[in-house]
Amino acid sequence: MNTKINYNRRNFLQHSALGLTALGVLPKLALAKTSSLKSKPTAGFNADVEIEITSRDAYMPIKSGRKTKVQKYYAKVLKGPKNTVVELEDNYLGPTLNYKQGQKVRIYYKNRLSESSVIHWHGLHVPQHSDGHPMYAINGGETLVYEFEVLNRAGTSFYHSHSHEKTATQVYKGLAGIITVTDDEEQNLDLPRGEYDLPLVLQDRNLDSQNQLQYIHGMHGKMMGFLGETILVNGKPNAEFSVKSRAYRFRAVNGSNSRIYKLGWDDGTPMVAIGTDGNLLDTPQTRPYIMLAPGERVDLWLDFSGRSVGDELTLSSLDYQGAMPPNGGMGMMSSSGLKQGEKFTIARFKVTKKVNQSPALPKELAKIKRLTNRDVDNKNKAIPIAISMKPMRPQLNGYSYEMDRVEDFEQVKLGSIKKIKIFHDHGKMAKGKKGMMGGGMGGMMLSMAHPIHLHGQQFQVVSRKIEGMRQEEYETVKEGFIDTGWKDTVLVMPGEEITIIKPFQDFKGLFLYHCHNLEHEDLGMMRQFYIS
Repeated sequence: MNTKINYNRRNFLQHSALGLTALGVLPKLALAKTSSLKSKPTAGFNADVEIEITSRDAYMPIKSGRKTKVQKYYAKVLKGPKNTVVELEDNYLGPTLNYKQGQKVRIYYKNRLSESSVIHWHGLHVPQHSDGHPMYAINGGETLVYEFEVLNRAGTSFYHSHSHEKTATQVYKGLAGIITVTDDEEQNLDLPRGEYDLPLVLQDRNLDSQNQLQYIHGMHGKMMGFLGETILVNGKPNAEFSVKSRAYRFRAVNGSNSRIYKLGWDDGTPMVAIGTDGNLLDTPQTRPYIMLAPGERVDLWLDFSGRSVGDELTLSSLDYQGAMPPNGGMGMMSSSGLKQGEKFTIARFKVTKKVNQSPALPKELAKIKRLTNRDVDNKNKAIPIAISMKPMRPQLNGYSYEMDRVEDFEQVKLGSIKKIKIFHDHGKMAKGKKGMMGGGMGGMMLSMAHPIHLHGQQFQVVSRKIEGMRQEEYETVKEGFIDTGWKDTVLVMPGEEITIIKPFQDFKGLFLYHCHNLEHEDLGMMRQFYIS
């Protein structure tokens, strides 16, 4: 069974409860028709914070020499604390947005680009009308109003363009930034703050001799995903941090289109995580390295206590195997000389000042209720997310993205908690209406790692099972997964089956799930749940 939703970009579901009710009469569908985009505030929504965000073309310095043409978010606070918006000086990245749990937020998004765009608040639990679904994309010169209450607990999220078939290029050109959320629980912890709480946005780019961005061309490159030769941290190459001999909190965000990082210290010092994908962990997690896929975040506790002035440490992406198809995917080449899984330097840290005081790593962080089979209503029939890589057509559950289609298993009831299985489909599933849902041998030859992102409420990883990947390759990554906290993006290695539990609470409507390899997303590796 599938349900057709007949709307175009000017005839979509609005933010109102009336609109949600209208859509909710599946399968007998009736849509609330609108004559204009949501461009005015809602009466009765009393915002604590109001922000104006504008996207437009700009020229910003990345490397020394000529400035680079980018697409950039600018923002200013209209109402609320001034530190809600913190600009990164001379940077193509959007400003950091700082929220507190419980705040009511109104954002006026003004698109001043020559193409359509919309903003997704990646990691925030917000209503459909404020989630950045591509049906809400606005043309240049138009304004879209977002309104939501900050329901998230303390952590680090990510905002970026989500216009259909333009996400990869618009994010690549600069339309992205960090979101932080704090709450009372976090404020009661002795965590690094102020100058000791810093972003670590990881991206890769290709720039020509005139410092202009170069993107991939052709279907083969897009199937493999963009891999750039220049590694940028917080929008700058050759990143170096001057630090004191004390503890820091670095909020690492993988803002790359396709590159997967294996974060580790060159000297073998373990990595310590205190948060993942938007929320603090219950206790700190120590790993020899940490895997970070596109769209994932990890809050790192980097402690330079006991180090001497002049000491230098190098943070690298360490080498690993198995994320890409064998033999380059039957001849398909990546877009860079810096391959997926190859070791490279991310940033250097130099101790420049000795201090005597530093917060100690807390033994406990946030209280987290672990979800189990007892919490779900479908423990014997998990919702599938089947990954397949047909030549030139990456898909989920055998289908490419269609804005006006929801399958029966993609329809869930508001308030339900569902078990979901994410796996690589090589002919396991039955034949669908559009042909074999599996990839067959061709799919196996193209099998690669995929970061799967689910919009809406965050989920918990219950289990990982590896079947079709060589053990010696899996050994190079398996200790880097942190699955004890709340997540919204999970890296699925080739042959891996991951079981998650996801609540569908608070909001009705359409919420996307897709591969966060942005080239794959734009090629149609995206679907949507309908919550009624």
